[in-house]
Amino acid sequence: MIVWIASYPKSGNTLLRSILSSYFYSSDGVFKFENLKKISQFPNTSHFMSLGIDPNNEIEVFKNFINAQNLINSDKEKVKFFKTHSSLSRMYDCNFTDLNNTLGVIYIVRDPRNVVTSLAHHFNLNIDQATETILDSDRFTEKTAKTCRVFLGSWNYNYNSWKNLQKQKKYLLIKYEDLITKKKTVILRVFKFLEMLGMKFEVDMIKLNKSIKSTDFYKMKDKEKQETFFEAVIDKNGKRKNFFNLGPKNDWRKILDQNNIDKIEKRLQKEMVELGYF
Repeated sequence: MIVWIASYPKSGNTLLRSILSSYFYSSDGVFKFENLKKISQFPNTSHFMSLGIDPNNEIEVFKNFINAQNLINSDKEKVKFFKTHSSLSRMYDCNFTDLNNTLGVIYIVRDPRNVVTSLAHHFNLNIDQATETILDSDRFTEKTAKTCRVFLGSWNYNYNSWKNLQKQKKYLLIKYEDLITKKKTVILRVFKFLEMLGMKFEVDMIKLNKSIKSTDFYKMKDKEKQETFFEAVIDKNGKRKNFFNLGPKNDWRKILDQNNIDKIEKRLQKEMVELGYF
Protein backbone atom coordinates (compact mmCIF):
# COMPACT_ATOMS: atom_id res chain seq x y z
CA MET A 1 0.00 0.00 0.00
CA ILE A 2 1.16 3.52 -0.79
CA VAL A 3 1.81 6.35 1.64
CA TRP A 4 1.91 9.50 -0.48
CA ILE A 5 4.28 12.32 0.35
CA ALA A 6 2.34 14.99 -1.46
CA SER A 7 2.89 18.70 -1.89
CA TYR A 8 2.80 21.61 -4.24
CA PRO A 9 6.29 21.93 -5.81
CA LYS A 10 9.00 23.61 -3.71
CA SER A 11 7.18 23.05 -0.42
CA GLY A 12 9.58 20.77 1.46
CA ASN A 13 8.87 17.41 -0.15
CA THR A 14 12.57 16.70 -0.68
CA LEU A 15 13.44 17.50 2.92
CA LEU A 16 10.83 15.14 4.33
CA ARG A 17 11.82 12.41 1.89
CA SER A 18 15.46 12.90 2.85
CA ILE A 19 14.74 12.38 6.54
CA LEU A 20 12.43 9.41 6.02
CA SER A 21 14.68 7.70 3.48
CA SER A 22 17.69 8.15 5.78
CA TYR A 23 15.79 6.63 8.67
CA PHE A 24 14.01 3.76 6.91
CA TYR A 25 16.44 2.91 4.10
CA SER A 26 19.92 3.23 5.61
CA SER A 27 21.70 1.18 8.23
CA ASP A 28 23.01 4.15 10.21
CA GLY A 29 20.53 6.99 9.57
CA VAL A 30 23.08 9.11 7.70
CA PHE A 31 21.68 10.84 4.61
CA LYS A 32 22.98 10.05 1.14
CA PHE A 33 21.54 11.31 -2.14
CA GLU A 34 21.06 7.71 -3.27
CA ASN A 35 18.65 7.19 -0.35
CA LEU A 36 16.12 9.41 -2.12
CA LYS A 37 15.77 6.87 -4.91
CA LYS A 38 13.97 4.66 -2.37
CA ILE A 39 11.15 7.22 -2.30
CA SER A 40 10.68 7.94 -5.97
CA GLN A 41 8.11 10.01 -7.80
CA PHE A 42 4.74 8.92 -9.15
CA PRO A 43 3.90 8.88 -11.98
CA ASN A 44 7.20 7.72 -13.42
CA THR A 45 7.40 6.75 -17.09
CA SER A 46 8.63 3.28 -16.09
CA HIS A 47 5.33 2.60 -14.29
CA PHE A 48 3.48 2.77 -17.62
CA MET A 49 6.11 1.12 -19.79
CA SER A 50 5.68 -1.90 -17.47
CA LEU A 51 2.02 -1.94 -18.52
CA GLY A 52 2.85 -1.63 -22.20
CA ILE A 53 1.58 1.97 -22.32
CA ASP A 54 3.34 4.74 -24.20
CA PRO A 55 4.20 7.35 -21.50
CA ASN A 56 3.83 10.07 -24.17
CA ASN A 57 0.13 9.21 -24.56
CA GLU A 58 -1.18 11.48 -21.83
CA ILE A 59 -4.79 10.31 -21.89
CA GLU A 60 -3.78 6.66 -21.59
CA VAL A 61 -1.38 7.52 -18.77
CA PHE A 62 -4.12 9.26 -16.77
CA LYS A 63 -6.54 6.42 -17.45
CA ASN A 64 -4.01 3.93 -16.10
CA PHE A 65 -2.90 5.66 -12.90
CA ILE A 66 -4.88 3.12 -10.88
CA ASN A 67 -3.61 0.15 -12.91
CA ALA A 68 -0.03 1.31 -12.40
CA GLN A 69 -0.65 1.57 -8.67
CA ASN A 70 -2.26 -1.89 -8.63
CA LEU A 71 0.97 -3.25 -10.09
CA ILE A 72 3.08 -1.36 -7.54
CA ASN A 73 0.86 -2.73 -4.79
CA SER A 74 0.95 -6.36 -5.90
CA ASP A 75 2.41 -7.00 -2.44
CA LYS A 76 -0.42 -5.43 -0.43
CA GLU A 77 1.30 -6.06 2.91
CA LYS A 78 4.30 -3.88 2.12
CA VAL A 79 4.20 -0.12 2.74
CA LYS A 80 5.71 1.98 -0.05
CA PHE A 81 6.38 5.72 0.05
CA PHE A 82 5.91 7.78 -3.12
CA LYS A 83 6.43 11.46 -3.76
CA THR A 84 3.82 13.26 -5.85
CA HIS A 85 2.90 16.82 -6.80
CA SER A 86 -0.43 15.70 -8.22
CA SER A 87 -3.61 17.05 -6.76
CA LEU A 88 -6.09 14.43 -5.54
CA SER A 89 -8.38 14.98 -8.48
CA ARG A 90 -10.18 13.40 -11.41
CA MET A 91 -8.92 13.99 -14.95
CA TYR A 92 -10.04 12.39 -18.22
CA ASP A 93 -12.81 10.81 -16.14
CA CYS A 94 -10.21 8.94 -14.05
CA ASN A 95 -9.09 9.34 -10.44
CA PHE A 96 -5.47 9.90 -9.48
CA THR A 97 -5.67 7.14 -6.85
CA ASP A 98 -8.19 5.15 -4.78
CA LEU A 99 -8.53 3.71 -1.29
CA ASN A 100 -7.47 0.26 -2.49
CA ASN A 101 -4.02 1.65 -3.24
CA THR A 102 -3.67 4.51 -0.77
CA LEU A 103 -2.81 3.79 2.84
CA GLY A 104 -2.51 7.48 3.64
CA VAL A 105 -0.99 10.83 2.72
CA ILE A 106 1.49 13.12 4.42
CA TYR A 107 0.80 16.53 2.89
CA ILE A 108 3.46 19.24 3.19
CA VAL A 109 2.37 22.83 2.84
CA ARG A 110 4.48 26.00 2.72
CA ASP A 111 3.70 29.71 2.84
CA PRO A 112 2.84 30.44 -0.81
CA ARG A 113 4.80 33.68 -0.74
CA ASN A 114 7.95 31.67 -0.13
CA VAL A 115 6.88 28.99 -2.61
CA VAL A 116 6.90 31.71 -5.29
CA THR A 117 10.49 32.78 -4.61
CA SER A 118 11.72 29.17 -4.55
CA LEU A 119 9.70 28.24 -7.65
CA ALA A 120 11.16 31.18 -9.58
CA HIS A 121 14.72 30.00 -8.93
CA HIS A 122 14.04 26.32 -9.59
CA PHE A 123 12.14 26.72 -12.87
CA ASN A 124 13.95 29.76 -14.32
CA LEU A 125 10.92 32.04 -13.89
CA ASN A 126 10.69 35.67 -12.92
CA ILE A 127 8.62 36.53 -9.86
CA ASP A 128 5.59 37.62 -11.92
CA GLN A 129 5.59 34.28 -13.77
CA ALA A 130 6.03 32.29 -10.56
CA THR A 131 3.12 34.14 -8.96
CA GLU A 132 0.86 33.41 -11.93
CA THR A 133 1.94 29.75 -11.77
CA ILE A 134 0.79 29.16 -8.18
CA LEU A 135 -2.51 30.94 -8.90
CA ASP A 136 -3.21 29.01 -12.12
CA SER A 137 -6.18 26.70 -11.52
CA ASP A 138 -5.54 24.84 -14.81
CA ARG A 139 -1.86 24.07 -14.24
CA PHE A 140 -0.29 20.72 -15.10
CA THR A 141 3.27 19.73 -14.24
CA GLU A 142 5.75 19.47 -17.09
CA LYS A 143 6.56 16.06 -18.52
CA THR A 144 10.22 15.03 -18.27
CA ALA A 145 12.21 12.08 -19.58
CA LYS A 146 11.44 10.21 -16.36
CA THR A 147 8.13 11.59 -15.11
CA CYS A 148 4.66 11.94 -16.62
CA ARG A 149 2.43 14.97 -16.32
CA VAL A 150 -0.10 15.30 -13.51
CA PHE A 151 -2.80 17.83 -12.80
CA LEU A 152 -1.30 20.24 -10.28
CA GLY A 153 -3.94 22.94 -10.06
CA SER A 154 -3.33 26.13 -8.11
CA TRP A 155 -1.53 26.16 -4.75
CA ASN A 156 -4.81 26.25 -2.81
CA TYR A 157 -6.56 23.69 -5.05
CA ASN A 158 -3.70 21.25 -4.55
CA TYR A 159 -3.77 21.76 -0.78
CA ASN A 160 -7.56 21.46 -0.49
CA SER A 161 -7.82 18.39 -2.72
CA TRP A 162 -5.82 16.10 -0.41
CA LYS A 163 -7.87 17.12 2.62
CA ASN A 164 -10.56 14.80 1.25
CA LEU A 165 -8.71 11.93 2.93
CA GLN A 166 -9.33 13.45 6.37
CA LYS A 167 -12.68 11.67 6.66
CA GLN A 168 -10.95 8.30 6.35
CA LYS A 169 -8.27 9.35 8.89
CA LYS A 170 -5.64 8.86 6.22
CA TYR A 171 -4.34 12.45 6.18
CA LEU A 172 -1.53 14.18 8.05
CA LEU A 173 -0.73 17.84 7.42
CA ILE A 174 2.78 19.15 7.97
CA LYS A 175 3.88 22.76 7.62
CA TYR A 176 7.30 23.23 6.04
CA GLU A 177 8.07 25.94 8.57
CA ASP A 178 7.56 23.47 11.45
CA LEU A 179 9.70 20.89 9.67
CA ILE A 180 12.53 23.44 9.67
CA THR A 181 12.22 24.68 13.25
CA LYS A 182 10.81 21.61 15.07
CA LYS A 183 12.17 18.77 13.00
CA LYS A 184 12.20 16.04 15.63
CA THR A 185 8.71 16.88 16.91
CA VAL A 186 7.32 16.80 13.39
CA ILE A 187 8.99 13.51 12.47
CA LEU A 188 7.71 11.88 15.65
CA ARG A 189 4.21 13.01 14.58
CA VAL A 190 4.85 11.38 11.21
CA PHE A 191 5.93 8.15 12.93
CA LYS A 192 2.79 8.18 15.08
CA PHE A 193 0.67 8.66 11.95
CA LEU A 194 2.42 5.77 10.20
CA GLU A 195 1.84 3.53 13.20
CA MET A 196 -1.83 4.53 13.21
CA LEU A 197 -2.01 3.48 9.55
CA GLY A 198 -0.70 0.05 10.57
CA MET A 199 3.01 0.35 9.80
CA LYS A 200 4.98 -1.57 12.43
CA PHE A 201 8.43 -0.39 13.53
CA GLU A 202 10.26 0.65 16.69
CA VAL A 203 11.54 4.21 16.96
CA ASP A 204 15.33 4.31 17.23
CA MET A 205 16.09 7.76 18.64
CA ILE A 206 19.83 7.50 17.95
CA LYS A 207 19.17 6.73 14.30
CA LEU A 208 16.52 9.46 14.08
CA ASN A 209 18.93 12.03 15.53
CA LYS A 210 21.49 11.08 12.88
CA SER A 211 18.85 11.40 10.15
CA ILE A 212 17.90 14.85 11.39
CA LYS A 213 21.48 16.03 11.83
CA SER A 214 22.64 14.76 8.41
CA THR A 215 19.73 16.47 6.60
CA ASP A 216 20.55 19.94 7.90
CA PHE A 217 20.09 22.35 4.97
CA TYR A 218 23.67 23.61 4.98
CA LYS A 219 25.11 20.10 5.11
CA MET A 220 22.96 19.13 2.14
CA LYS A 221 23.99 22.30 0.30
CA ASP A 222 27.67 21.46 0.85
CA LYS A 223 27.01 17.89 -0.25
CA GLU A 224 25.52 19.16 -3.51
CA LYS A 225 28.74 21.08 -4.21
CA GLN A 226 30.71 17.84 -3.98
CA GLU A 227 28.25 15.41 -5.60
CA THR A 228 25.74 15.55 -8.46
CA PHE A 229 22.17 15.81 -7.25
CA PHE A 230 20.14 14.44 -10.13
CA GLU A 231 16.85 15.98 -8.96
CA ALA A 232 18.23 19.46 -9.65
CA VAL A 233 16.97 20.90 -12.94
CA ILE A 234 19.04 21.86 -15.98
CA ASP A 235 18.88 25.56 -16.86
CA LYS A 236 18.58 27.03 -20.35
CA ASN A 237 22.37 27.04 -20.70
CA GLY A 238 22.56 23.31 -20.04
CA LYS A 239 23.95 23.66 -16.54
CA ARG A 240 22.52 21.96 -13.48
CA LYS A 241 21.10 24.57 -11.09
CA ASN A 242 21.71 24.38 -7.37
CA PHE A 243 18.73 22.62 -5.82
CA PHE A 244 19.60 23.75 -2.31
CA ASN A 245 19.48 27.49 -2.82
CA LEU A 246 18.40 29.86 -0.03
CA GLY A 247 16.82 27.46 2.46
CA PRO A 248 15.99 29.24 5.74
CA LYS A 249 17.19 32.53 4.20
CA ASN A 250 14.33 32.43 1.68
CA ASP A 251 12.24 35.33 3.01
CA TRP A 252 9.45 36.66 0.80
CA ARG A 253 9.53 39.98 2.70
CA LYS A 254 12.94 40.72 1.17
CA ILE A 255 12.23 39.37 -2.32
CA LEU A 256 8.58 39.88 -3.33
CA ASP A 257 7.27 43.20 -4.60
CA GLN A 258 4.03 44.55 -3.17
CA ASN A 259 2.03 43.86 -6.34
CA ASN A 260 2.71 40.12 -6.17
CA ILE A 261 2.22 40.02 -2.41
CA ASP A 262 -1.22 41.61 -2.87
CA LYS A 263 -2.14 39.13 -5.63
CA ILE A 264 -1.18 36.11 -3.54
CA GLU A 265 -2.81 37.30 -0.33
CA LYS A 266 -6.05 38.27 -2.09
CA ARG A 267 -6.46 34.99 -4.01
CA LEU A 268 -5.23 32.64 -1.27
CA GLN A 269 -6.46 34.46 1.81
CA LYS A 270 -8.88 31.76 2.98
CA GLU A 271 -6.26 29.01 3.06
CA MET A 272 -3.51 31.29 4.36
CA VAL A 273 -5.69 32.32 7.30
CA GLU A 274 -6.59 28.66 7.92
CA LEU A 275 -2.89 27.74 8.01
CA GLY A 276 -1.76 30.74 10.08
CA TYR A 277 0.15 32.40 7.22
CA PHE A 278 -1.99 35.54 7.24
